[in-house]
Amino acid sequence: MLSRIRIVLVATTHPGNIGAAARAMLTMGLARLVLVAPRSFPDEQASSRAAGADSVLESARVVATLEEAVADCSWVVASSARPRHLSDEPMQPTEAATRLVEAAQGSEVALVFGSERMGLTNDELDFCHAQTMVPANPGYSSLNLAAAVQVYAWELRKAAVGAPKVSPKDGHPWYVPPSHEQTENFYTHLERVLLATGFLDPLNPRLLMRRLRQLFNRARPDLNELNILRGILTSVEDPKVRTRRTPKSATRPDRT
Repeated sequence: MLSRIRIVLVATTHPGNIGAAARAMLTMGLARLVLVAPRSFPDEQASSRAAGADSVLESARVVATLEEAVADCSWVVASSARPRHLSDEPMQPTEAATRLVEAAQGSEVALVFGSERMGLTNDELDFCHAQTMVPANPGYSSLNLAAAVQVYAWELRKAAVGAPKVSPKDGHPWYVPPSHEQTENFYTHLERVLLATGFLDPLNPRLLMRRLRQLFNRARPDLNELNILRGILTSVEDPKVRTRRTPKSATRPDRT
């Protein structure tokens, strides 16, 4: 679906912004870049700011008009910070990305950005099917072009592939959620230790165990963490006597 989504930059004045936008795109798996009447492209500044996203720049298509850029697209969304009284309420980035991805399942779609200084003109906005806006600080809502592209590129990736899992713990057997039986065994162990130490009064337990259950349920310890807690409880029941080691620095003679 991402392969059917193109990013269109209209009348970009600074070539460095083209390169930065290409970098923002490639980090999120987007590769289709169309440039409408850029002031300077190709350009060394674009290549420098792309920081390795040369494939996006090399495959970028340069056209003369927005109409040519989106001629084969079934749905075109304009990104603009300029509110218009005659238009519908601009979509939030998340909604815009979701709808773009849905439309891209069967056809080509485009997300359009205007020039750095003026944004998209009214005529260019009229040429698009819908409008989206980043809900930035109303006192200073001007986003850098590449920053705006990055916001939407991230939202498009989330909509297409879901929020990525980047934790190295994923799939590791130590970090799986404990079973219900393992969790209940922990609570039984915990209650036994608290009774043995006198912290829990069996004649007046109140709601202690229930509160502790709520505490650990909120924390949701994984299996490794639960085993650590069980180990701590075991050390309370059967303390280990360890020989204290003297730091090496303390045994060295004073040579001053």
